[in-house]
Amino acid sequence: MSNWAAPCPSTPVDATVDLPGSKSITNRALILAALADGPSRITGTLRSRDTDLMLDGLAALGADITYGADPTTVTVAPHPLHGAAVDCGLAGTVMRFLPAVAALATGDVAFDGDEQARSRPLDTVLDALRALGADIDGTGLPFVVHGTGAVRGGTVTIDASASSQFVSGLLLSAARFTDGVEITHSGAPVPSMPHIDMTIDMLQTVGVTVDVDPAATRWTVAPGPVRAVDWSIEPDLSNAAAFLAAAPATAGRVSVPRWPVTTTQPGAAIVDVFQQMGATTDHAADGLLTVRGPATLTAIDADLHDIGELTPTIAALCALAEGTSTLRGIAHLRGHETDRLQALSTEINRVGGDCRETDDGLIIVGDSGAALRPDRWRTYADHRMATAGAILGLRIPGLTIENIETTAKTMPDFVSMWEAMAGIAS
Repeated sequence: MSNWAAPCPSTPVDATVDLPGSKSITNRALILAALADGPSRITGTLRSRDTDLMLDGLAALGADITYGADPTTVTVAPHPLHGAAVDCGLAGTVMRFLPAVAALATGDVAFDGDEQARSRPLDTVLDALRALGADIDGTGLPFVVHGTGAVRGGTVTIDASASSQFVSGLLLSAARFTDGVEITHSGAPVPSMPHIDMTIDMLQTVGVTVDVDPAATRWTVAPGPVRAVDWSIEPDLSNAAAFLAAAPATAGRVSVPRWPVTTTQPGAAIVDVFQQMGATTDHAADGLLTVRGPATLTAIDADLHDIGELTPTIAALCALAEGTSTLRGIAHLRGHETDRLQALSTEINRVGGDCRETDDGLIIVGDSGAALRPDRWRTYADHRMATAGAILGLRIPGLTIENIETTAKTMPDFVSMWEAMAGIAS
C-alpha cells in the first residue's frame, strides 16, 4: 500500500474522460454467457480486479474463455461445469452470483476471498440456495458448494433488504434450475432496485422471461435455455460519476463520451444530483455528456436508497457545498466493502469537515470547503472511499490517500486517468 498525493489543480478542471465498461453489466454478461447454449462474444469488457475474478472463477468451473488482441474483447464458450476453487477477493458480485452457478456443477466448489470479505453477509443467498435444493456447507466465506449437476429450484422467500445482489444472484441462474425459481422478498424495501431491473433486462435479452409482481417483491423465472448473444458493454456510469464530480468540485468542466440515452445503470442518476447541487449538464446527440460546476455548490436532502453506490461521490461534494446536506435511505451501505457510513463520517471529519451518521444515512454540514485541511484519507480497502478522497483532494492541497491501489477493484488505470484529468503529467 502507498500514500498517494491527490492532485490539487490551481485552476478549475477542464477535461474529457473516456471511461471503461460497466462492472455490473460485465459480470452479469459473463454469468449469462457461461450458462448459454453457445459461445458469446463480449466487447468493451471491463478488465479490473472484480471482473478478472469473475472470469477466473468461471474458467475454474469449466467455461472456455478466450481473449482477443484487445483484452476487453472476450469470448465465453459454455462447457460442463465441475468442481473448483473460487477466489472472490472483495467482489460482491462474485461471492453472491457464482454460488448458484456452482450448484449446477458436478463436484465440490470451494469459495473464499480476502480477509475483509469474510464479514460480508452471504447467508441470505446461501440459505435460499439450500431451500432450492443445493447442498452447501457454511453461511459466509469460506464456504463449499457440493454441486450435483442440477438444482431442483422451486419457491423461496428471502429478506433482500441488505442487498439487491441476493435477488440478482438467484435470477441469473434460475432458468437453468429444473423447476425454475419463484423468489419472494419479505422485509424492508430492497435497496438498489435498478440493479435488479438491469438483471431482468439482460435476462430478457437472452430469451429468459421474468415475471414481476406489481409490488416488485416477487420474481418468477420458468426453466428453459439461455440464448447465446454478443454483448457490447456500456461505460461504467458509477465510475464516471467520480470523474464528472470534478466539475462541480472545482467549478470546472468534465465531459464523458458514449453516455447512453437510456440505461439500466443506477449511476445515470448522478446527473440529477449534480443539477440539484447547482451544476449544469448537457447531453449531446453524439452521446457526449458534459457537466459544468457552479461557483458554489448547494446542499441537498436526498434519498439515495436506489443509488447507494453513488453515496461516497455525493458525500464528498456535500462536504464542499454550502449548508447542511442530508443523505437518507442508505443503511445497507454498512454491509459493503466496509461500513461506508462510518468510514465516510470518520474521514470527512478527519480532514476538517462536519459529518455525522444517522440510522440510515449521513448529515454533512458544509462551508464551501473553507475548514477542510490536509491529512491522510483512509480507504478501508474500499474503492469508492478512495475515489471520494480523490474528489476532496481536488480542493485540499496536500491531501494524501492511503492504498489508492484499491481502485483497481473496478478501474485499474484510475490514478493515471485522474492525474491526466487534473492536468498532472505522469
